[in-house]
Amino acid sequence: MQRTDDKVTDESSKEEILINVTPREVRAALLENGILQEIFIERTAKRGLISNIYKGRVSRVLPGMQAAFIDLGLERTGFLHVSDIFRGDPQNSENKETEATINELVREGQELLVQVLKDPIGSKGARLTTFVTLPSRLLVLLPKGNTVGISARIEDEAERERLRQMIDALRVESGCTAGFIVRTAAEGAGLEALQAELHFLLKLWSVVQERCSKSAVKEVVHEDLPLPIRILRDLVTPDVESIRVDSEIAYRKMKEFAGEFLPEVEPIVELYKRRRPIFDLHGVEDEIRKALERNVSLKSGGYIIIDQTEAMTTVDVNTGAFVGHKTLEETIFRTNLEAAVAIARQLRLRNLGGIIIIDFIDMEEEEHQRRVLAALELAMVGDHGKYQITEVSPLGLVEMTRKRTRESLEHILCESCPSCNGRGFVKTSETVCFEIFREIIRQHRQFEFDELLVMAHQDVIELLLDEESKGLAELEAHIGKPVRLQPETLYLQDQFDVVLM
Repeated sequence: MQRTDDKVTDESSKEEILINVTPREVRAALLENGILQEIFIERTAKRGLISNIYKGRVSRVLPGMQAAFIDLGLERTGFLHVSDIFRGDPQNSENKETEATINELVREGQELLVQVLKDPIGSKGARLTTFVTLPSRLLVLLPKGNTVGISARIEDEAERERLRQMIDALRVESGCTAGFIVRTAAEGAGLEALQAELHFLLKLWSVVQERCSKSAVKEVVHEDLPLPIRILRDLVTPDVESIRVDSEIAYRKMKEFAGEFLPEVEPIVELYKRRRPIFDLHGVEDEIRKALERNVSLKSGGYIIIDQTEAMTTVDVNTGAFVGHKTLEETIFRTNLEAAVAIARQLRLRNLGGIIIIDFIDMEEEEHQRRVLAALELAMVGDHGKYQITEVSPLGLVEMTRKRTRESLEHILCESCPSCNGRGFVKTSETVCFEIFREIIRQHRQFEFDELLVMAHQDVIELLLDEESKGLAELEAHIGKPVRLQPETLYLQDQFDVVLM
């Protein structure tokens, strides 16, 4: 991105993909002009479920929610909403969607072929659909559909019509009544390439149907491809100049897949052999570490603060050390303009989804508000996730949504702090001292003892011996018993014990 005085414009981007493989984890990094934009992580013990097809059983129907819970044999049951259930008649599915109720469509104990739309996130189970789709590089097969759709990112009307006519002709030729979506990568594709993928998808669907008839309930019928292969299928565009992988086994599999399905991509797949770790290139490891921090520094001296909660993600923009060279309004505008581009990148990098509230610094001029919003929208263009941005609210906030299909980077790599249970703060040593005083009085009123032993964190003990020593002496005089102090190195700051002796 390049910022000018009047607008934000796109530079021609050069993309590179780095893939790091270890025995139980695979990571892929997408870089644009040497800057990390997205990170994908797949662990053997926690492989993503998106696009997996299961033979499930309806465990519970909830008329009040117009949904059902489906047992997939996983830790949590999946969630199937009435709008995600196929009615059996594609021509009238929209009308039936408003009329049919969940009780009319499914029943407890019924077996269903379902596909995962969203991975389990937090305490929620996987989001499911009965509208099964099978993607390939250029096409997506809709076995229960009957129409041809073209990716909205293919903007040329002549190209859209050419692709639609070719797919319609291939459907007639193969006697296929299923629907298809033509993906962005198909722009400019020839008839032979489309024909090969169409036949491949039809054959794959027949295999899925056969497996379904033989599989037991709560079994996986079809699993999506492993991460390195999915990267080739879903992320490679004409802008990608190289794909480097540091595993010879993964390299061979990627070359084989590319040679069969993506011959134009096969030459750019390279085996990385240097001793230096592949993610040290372009500082990828450092960028991942920074993406787990709350504060994001801007080059101008300003900064943004990102807080991820269960309900939403909030982003606050601050000028920080940036004082500008002209007026205050101009300083604020420049900070917000820079922050808009940084925020778009952080949303992709951290994979933040759901409701997102951005609190830009208040701008008095409407033209500045419009240009900052335009900068944010332009910076989001390269995002692979679906998003929607609203206008600036009367409170000066920008509200947006970004589709959440998998866990955020923070939730994949981190867990709640054991000291604060994810609250982000702990009680001060002073607060703990007063809690100890109250506990000593409580013990004095209930039990007989000769002396008391207080075991607590080192910082708490030091405070009791220093600033709060007078209060401790008064307490000893009040209860008429001595109080001994013992620091415990393994105790958390807000943890203590009062022992009767």
